[in-house]
Amino acid sequence: MSLERSWYAGAWWLKLFRPLSALFRFLAARQRLARTAQQWHAPVPVIVVGNITLGGSGKTPVTLALIEMLRARGYKPGVVSRGYGGKPPKYPFAVTVDTSPAQGGDEPCLIVQRTGVPLVIDPDRPAAVRALLEESDCNIVISDDGLQHYALGRDLELAVVDARRGLGNGRCVPEGPLREPPERLAQVDRVILNGVGAFSFAGASHMQLVPGKLVELTTERELGSDQWTGSHRVHALAGIGHPARFFDTLRTLGFDPIEHPLRDHASIEPEQLRFEPELPLIMTEKDAVKCRGWSPAHCWALRVDARFDAGFEPWLDLQLNRLQQRYGSP
Repeated sequence: MSLERSWYAGAWWLKLFRPLSALFRFLAARQRLARTAQQWHAPVPVIVVGNITLGGSGKTPVTLALIEMLRARGYKPGVVSRGYGGKPPKYPFAVTVDTSPAQGGDEPCLIVQRTGVPLVIDPDRPAAVRALLEESDCNIVISDDGLQHYALGRDLELAVVDARRGLGNGRCVPEGPLREPPERLAQVDRVILNGVGAFSFAGASHMQLVPGKLVELTTERELGSDQWTGSHRVHALAGIGHPARFFDTLRTLGFDPIEHPLRDHASIEPEQLRFEPELPLIMTEKDAVKCRGWSPAHCWALRVDARFDAGFEPWLDLQLNRLQQRYGSP
């Protein structure tokens, strides 16, 4: 059993890591205190989207949804990101629609290709925001996966939790999957529960990842799942934090996937897309950005969108009204 699976299965032997977890928790708290004391605050509102667990929880769909919500309210959002997996020629680095995932990272490239939003990557989040404000006319910033980047001041914190997997055994790494202790959730402005599961949190918003169009990579042709005329037995590839969620989504759409999970942010080479038997291949949108321009025929990406409960947008409006008192209207 892998370490990650053990975190969520409650394996007894993880207790052997408890001294290391206690050390990690102490160091994380000390680092937070030190960086918070020297926080840089941007001249525009900053919304942080993050989580307290390792692995995927649905942060990127939340960021995509926030971009559209803010635009609908007259804002010009920009995004900053670590750019995990990318190796740009310099920092800070502006990601464009033509940037390769090898330089910009898969999630930043996905965000830019989907929305056209100005986006800058830099491990130094304040430096990323300064560059973003210099290079664009954005008047509100979303820090993607930025909950633990305390050097950057923030006006709103959104923590996304996978409702089915929850917080695992509730322990910090390496004994458990947590980057910060569970009580950190009580300090954020809003917890967002992704999907349906046993985990609950008082006052949380709920969201579902709703499958959208299937997009053929070579032609950019779009189909609804109800318009699919090919084989429903398909190869399915997912290099995300929790690949099982993607495979389950395909099943709800009537597909019978042959599962090909990859580690999160894994690079993809052409030979990795050659499977037997020859069947259509459906992958996540995050993986598809890595195959742009060279994917073989019959490769498709499934778009997904975050759909929130009825209370989230009214809550967001209240927060934005509060921020307008400090920063002014967009």
